[in-house]
Amino acid sequence: MIRIILRQLTVLILTLFLLSLLAFSLAYLFPGDVVTNASGVLATDVHYPAVAHARAFDKNILSQYLAYMSHLFSYDWGVSLQDGVSVWQEFKLRFPATLELSLLAMALALLLGPPLGILAAINHNKIIDQVITLFSLSGYSIPVFWMAQLCILIFAVALGWVPIAGQVNPLFDIPLVSGSILVDIWLSEQPYRGIALLNALQHMLLPVIVLATVPLVLLMRLTRNACIEVLRLNFVKGAYARGLSTPEVLFKHVIPNAMQEVTLHISTAFSLLITNILIIELIFSWPGLGRWLVRSIYERDYPVIQGALLLLTSLILLVNITTTIIHAWRFPRVRRELNAT
Repeated sequence: MIRIILRQLTVLILTLFLLSLLAFSLAYLFPGDVVTNASGVLATDVHYPAVAHARAFDKNILSQYLAYMSHLFSYDWGVSLQDGVSVWQEFKLRFPATLELSLLAMALALLLGPPLGILAAINHNKIIDQVITLFSLSGYSIPVFWMAQLCILIFAVALGWVPIAGQVNPLFDIPLVSGSILVDIWLSEQPYRGIALLNALQHMLLPVIVLATVPLVLLMRLTRNACIEVLRLNFVKGAYARGLSTPEVLFKHVIPNAMQEVTLHISTAFSLLITNILIIELIFSWPGLGRWLVRSIYERDYPVIQGALLLLTSLILLVNITTTIIHAWRFPRVRRELNAT
């Protein structure tokens, strides 16, 4: 297991190094002045020569990369070309909002996806299986942006069950501390904190459900197919022949073996979720990292684009590596295959 962890950490370090090279090279690939693209300081600014010298743009390319990494680890990621604020300070407020939304959506997908897949598998070719399969095909086929707008039209506009957009009603006047609206409401000592928390959950309900749809149906289909394959194996038939009940066969034999394949694809589901969160945050006016990145692309705010892309790709990479390590720790056969034994 130690060899697998060290191997995955080596892959993580090498991939992060390549990602940093890509983020560094974007300053040269974007049109315009290289110093402005990297730092957000315009050529007409009086601090431009000092910034160019601090980032080693008067030296060779290796010195520039080392200066870039030094600024990266010292949280000096430049300033936004549109807002003039620090990219790092803005990130500290927007990333928790994105993380809050993505974790809740992923938790909902994990809570409902595998159980529905198991339910469909044990009722294979029955009406329950057909309904769940139809739901999974529909959820995987419908574009996320269309589904989000349709849900807003039905549940927010027509029925009025949930708010249309935002994190919380601005009348509550919740001070922005961490960026996560649930945490900020809990930290605030307002007398109406419980009502504000309920209002925030109402704002969060629709984006979380829409965002969780794609990973939910993916995990549902993977679990269903894996369980059907395991149910056809001889050792499951032998378990039934020994007189074990259906719940005993499911929880002792079918589910542990079927989840081996499903666990490995959790990182794929999370990657799809992070991809869709760019659209969801834009549609629901959620002040997170995805909406910030999309706006920066439209406005050609290059320092923000560099930082946001590096952060999102690093997050996906960390989840992939963590999922691989957990998968190898949970299933001994995987460890033997990875160690080639």
